[in-house]
Amino acid sequence: MESAAGKIPTGKSVLELWLAYPGDLAEPATEEACTALLDDAERARAARFRFDRHRREFLTTHALARVALSHAHPLPPDAWSFSFNPYGKPSPIPECGLRFSQSNSLELTVCLIARPGAHASVHPGAAAALEGPEVGVDVESLARADEIVPLAARVFSAAERARLEALPAAERPDRALLLWTLKEAYVKARGMGLSLPLQEISFLFDGPQAIRFEVAPGVDDDPGRWRFCRFDHAGHRIALAVEAAAAPEPEIALEIFEVRPPLEPPSRLAWGSPAWS
Repeated sequence: MESAAGKIPTGKSVLELWLAYPGDLAEPATEEACTALLDDAERARAARFRFDRHRREFLTTHALARVALSHAHPLPPDAWSFSFNPYGKPSPIPECGLRFSQSNSLELTVCLIARPGAHASVHPGAAAALEGPEVGVDVESLARADEIVPLAARVFSAAERARLEALPAAERPDRALLLWTLKEAYVKARGMGLSLPLQEISFLFDGPQAIRFEVAPGVDDDPGRWRFCRFDHAGHRIALAVEAAAAPEPEIALEIFEVRPPLEPPSRLAWGSPAWS
């Protein structure tokens, strides 16, 4: 993807995907500025990391979420606080109709924001009449593909394993990485983490782009209410999951923003025509 020329649009997209890079925090002043956005508990967690690269990954992830939320709602980045469900999924405080999901790697962090609607406005202090769709996002380095294949028996369904084994050996790592990121995005959107039985969730490929999503009865979900998208960026695989009920046909409105470093004004990235399944 490449940066799009021109001014950031003022229209409100249903979904916004935000990208930031932990390596940009190598400059001490940038790391200090990101740290200043966090609350006391987050700063304490950041201070416990032994290695710089892991601390910067944590700081970038949490600063990015605050910056992205403030782009969608008129609250300063350092003013957000968060509640967590029993499985650790965060929700923003104040409740403002926004939904979000985060994922991180050592070189790239992402945050997916869901607004209440295409042109909904949410005012500070007012109860939101609408809520954004539940969303999930996952990012993994393409270099990790070979590590996923040995996990197939533990995390893939029987149908997924059969299709994986039918592929030429050279193609299996890429398919395994794709399955893993899609599953991670889905369980994050559900807000139940790895309490969901991964072996009972299937992403079956019926062609180069088409994905058929199936779940066993024990997962207790309607597969038809979800749509998925995946693409590669900066040496990483990114997968998105979003509730279909909130998505206009035929495509989901999505904008992608990049911040380098995390506190700089965002650049909007060209997206083209994503394939949603």
